[in-house]
Amino acid sequence: MSSSVPTPRMTGVGRVLVIVYAVMALAATGRSVVQIIRRFDEAPLAYALSAVAAVVYLLATLALVLAGRRGWYAVAWVAIVFELTGVVVVGSLSLLMPELFQHETVWSLFGIGYLFIPLVLPVFGIWWLRTHRPVGAPQLAETTA
Repeated sequence: MSSSVPTPRMTGVGRVLVIVYAVMALAATGRSVVQIIRRFDEAPLAYALSAVAAVVYLLATLALVLAGRRGWYAVAWVAIVFELTGVVVVGSLSLLMPELFQHETVWSLFGIGYLFIPLVLPVFGIWWLRTHRPVGAPQLAETTA
């Protein structure tokens, strides 16, 4: 018999969040691999950013699944905040400086090619992390005015 303490299983919204992250990870990985193999010389910045997005989605998926374990909760925060920053920066630049993004990335135009899921997903990820902090995880510093 094992004497280990059972870890709570992810259910409900958390499970849906992980599934959507996993689908985005597969989609971004597939897209970036095809782009890099076939036409990397045409738009290296755009295709490299698609690969970065794929890695971020893979890491976020894994970190969300393991968020109850030591250290993974913080990894999930870093990955999701990085994702949101990437979507906002790349989305803004693709509008303001379209010559940089002559070919689409996962995050171009705030994820329009993915029905804006890249823009909305990290917001839900942050909400989920804030409302499902594992026992013993440090609280975020809250400012008082």
